[in-house]
Amino acid sequence: MTSVLNPEVPGAAFDAFLRDAGPASRDQRAWTPADGAPPLFDDPLWISELFAWSQALPKPTAILIVSAHWESAPLSLSAPAAGTPLVYDFGGFADRYFTFAYATPDASALAARVAAAMPDTEPVHQHVSRGLDHGAWVPLKVMYPYGDVPVLQLSMPTHDPVRLLDIGRRLRPLRDDGVLVIGSGFMTHGLPFLTRSAFAGNVVPSWSRDFDQWVADALARGDVDTLADYRHRAPGMPYAHPTVEHYTPLFITLGAAAAPEEPVRTTVEGYQFGLSKRSFQVN
Repeated sequence: MTSVLNPEVPGAAFDAFLRDAGPASRDQRAWTPADGAPPLFDDPLWISELFAWSQALPKPTAILIVSAHWESAPLSLSAPAAGTPLVYDFGGFADRYFTFAYATPDASALAARVAAAMPDTEPVHQHVSRGLDHGAWVPLKVMYPYGDVPVLQLSMPTHDPVRLLDIGRRLRPLRDDGVLVIGSGFMTHGLPFLTRSAFAGNVVPSWSRDFDQWVADALARGDVDTLADYRHRAPGMPYAHPTVEHYTPLFITLGAAAAPEEPVRTTVEGYQFGLSKRSFQVN
């Protein structure tokens, strides 16, 4: 039986997308998508949702992305050189996914601006060889499939919402120059607690649905304080996030918003393997 986890031809849905819809990317501001593992390339619905979202936005001059998969202090930047190799930080998937490339233009100018935006209390380390991890390049390969926008990845140095909101606030001026600021995570990510029915039939656990609805309600109210107090207020914990790195990128996105306490616009809803892929865009 074929499925998103066991496709007959790995990446076939992405190939069809690249042939039929991808060329529109050549013609065409801050948001938070659910990050992507290789199964994204075999999910035509999710591919179409993410690509339609990118097409509804102005083409960015550059992209700064924070991924759940790079927790590092001090604050660090990926290598800005054009064509920096990718990080294949996953396992157990078809060989093809380890051959995917995403050669983006030089992002040195963006790296300099990010470093200059941070205070002395937030030193920035510039890597010379680290590329984009899968939480960055997988969704971007769908959003901007030709890799024609400079991309830089920023590490998450903490999970403290207050500090992440401040980092996002300092990045806010970049948006005035067309830089897309992205926090890439997953609205629920309780992988250890998923059952066979979640993987085979996308059956949604109650803890995933409850947490997702709690976040949706808080985002609709612009209630940043409630979102920041997730450890005490959120239903479904700790099952929805046994570790919190897939949740906390949203605070950088909210910090980069023109008005963090305004309601957001939800752009993607639904579940994959029982996990919420809710994504949103801020003003």
